[in-house]
Amino acid sequence: MERKYDLEERLIDFAASIIAFTDSMVNSKAGNHLANQLLRSGTSPALNYGEAQSGESRKDFIHKLKIVLKELRETRVAIKIIEKSILHLDKGEIIKLLNECNQLISIFVKSIETAERNNN
Repeated sequence: MERKYDLEERLIDFAASIIAFTDSMVNSKAGNHLANQLLRSGTSPALNYGEAQSGESRKDFIHKLKIVLKELRETRVAIKIIEKSILHLDKGEIIKLLNECNQLISIFVKSIETAERNNN
């Protein structure tokens, strides 16, 4: 139980970092568009993980974890577009977010594999 709580907290911290990051992006048409996209995909994993905890079945739980993974992958691509387009000026913050996003993706890939293996 402790581990689940830690992962939920980590996702909440990631969402909070995404919120701060998007608030400090370049204020332009492209900047605002990507900020809104990143805000949605980057905060969604914490919310979907919370929902997964009350999955109606093992299959439902796995499905919700896959949604978390999909949103994390979308977030990673959005951050890379922001980086290449120079829509955020703090390179260190970009690297930090990409690193955490990659770690979270790895965790959820393994979690889904384990859950699917235990479902059979």
